[in-house]
This record gives sequence, C-alpha cells and structure tokens, in this order.
Amino acid sequence: MPKFTTVDGIEIAYQTWGATSPLPAVLLHHGFIANADINWVRPGIVEALTHAGRQVVALDARGHGASGKPHDPAFYGEDKMARDLTQLIDLVVGAAGQSIVDLVGYSMGAIVSLITASRDNRIRRLVVGGVGAGVVEQGGLDTRAAAAGLLVSALQAPDPGTITQSIPRAFRALADAVGADREAMAAVAAARQRLTIPVGRITVPALVIAGESDPLAVRPEVLADAIPSARLLRLPGDHLSVVRDPSFASAIVEFLGSQ
Repeated sequence: MPKFTTVDGIEIAYQTWGATSPLPAVLLHHGFIANADINWVRPGIVEALTHAGRQVVALDARGHGASGKPHDPAFYGEDKMARDLTQLIDLVVGAAGQSIVDLVGYSMGAIVSLITASRDNRIRRLVVGGVGAGVVEQGGLDTRAAAAGLLVSALQAPDPGTITQSIPRAFRALADAVGADREAMAAVAAARQRLTIPVGRITVPALVIAGESDPLAVRPEVLADAIPSARLLRLPGDHLSVVRDPSFASAIVEFLGSQ
C-alpha cells in the first residue's frame, strides 16, 4: 500500500482503484474509527465508481487503518487532516495529469472535506454525508449527540459493558470490531475541533446525504442551505448503516457523473 509522509512526520496510507480517464479522479475520506476499506470498499462504493469509469483514491486518515497512529492528541484535529488531504490531492493531480478532483467525505471525513473544499479550488464536485446542522451551528460534528469526553471515556473503558450511552457505545463496538487502536481513537476524539468552517465559500456543486435516523446529522437542510450550490438527499438508515444502502453509492455515482 503506498504511503506519503505528512509535514509533521506521520505516514498516511492510501489506495487507488481504476485507471485514469478524462473524468477527474474521485477522492474518498472516511469517518471516525473506520478506514477506506470499511467505509468505501465493503459497502460497494469503490466498485460502483470504478464500474462507472472513475479512478478512485481513498486514504486512511492519521490514526486510522494502515496509517500512523500517534497517541498524542496534538497530532490530530480536522484541520490537520485537511492538510493531509490537500497533500494527497497534490499527489493525485500530479500523477493523473489533471488539475481537478471530485471529493467525497463521510462523518469526520465530511468535516475534513468541507474544510478542504472551502480552501482548495481544485475541487470540481463535493459530496458529504453523515453531517448536518452541527457543521453550521457548532463548527464540526454534532457534539450535542456525542460529546468528545464521552467518546474518549468509552474508547478507554476497560469493560465496554459499562458504557451506558448509545452513541459512544456504538463507536466503541465499531472500534473493537475493526481492531482499531483505541488509544489513537481516543486521541482523535479528544482533538475534535470547533471551527468556523466557511461553507459559504464552497461554490462548486455539492450534495449533502443524510440518514433519516442519524442523530449526528440532524437537520441536514441547515448545512445544505448554507452551501450555495448544494442539494440534499435523505436516505433510510442511521449513522453507521446508511453507507450500506445501495442508494448511497448510486447517488454518489450519479451526482459525480452529471455535468
């Protein structure tokens, strides 16, 4: 698996599928605790995009998957992840001989993608999922549903049976299921930032996808309305299940393939 080294010395792993084509490459950024395989390969999203003739590139964010996993929260935060994503864009456009990419992010990756799209004029189209009004009202993931401190405690708990709140319990179960480095995940959670994300600067066509039962993506219309050229799609499912709905993959393919 190829890797690049960030400006602060962390190795970031990434994967590429499909051949270069006249259409821009599609970059995928996964959510918290997940990785490229869990968020994008297993649900069939990579396959759907490559079947449509797209080249796809997906990273494992710092702390996740095959990338470096420091346990110090100082190495984390969505702003640092956005810097990593920009570095990957540099690599992709250089290798493909193109000047633009399409960008898709889910949950934590949606925050990172929104930050990146507000700064980088190489984004042609943007899809974000698993986020809603919290981006506008709180500057990131909705901590009203999952406070950082509760996530940290859940990830560090010796016995997951002691976790009483549903969302921290679900993320701890996911971390255990995928064999995540829980100390690294706790550091990521502790470093979650409250930023003023200038989504009004994002003028490219954008699609906001939200599960109808997702407590981390409540009132997604607030986010869609704040992005000048965005539209909203609601799908059945919650935060962890909506990416497995076949309509999630088909909506991404259709939106990125339209003119």
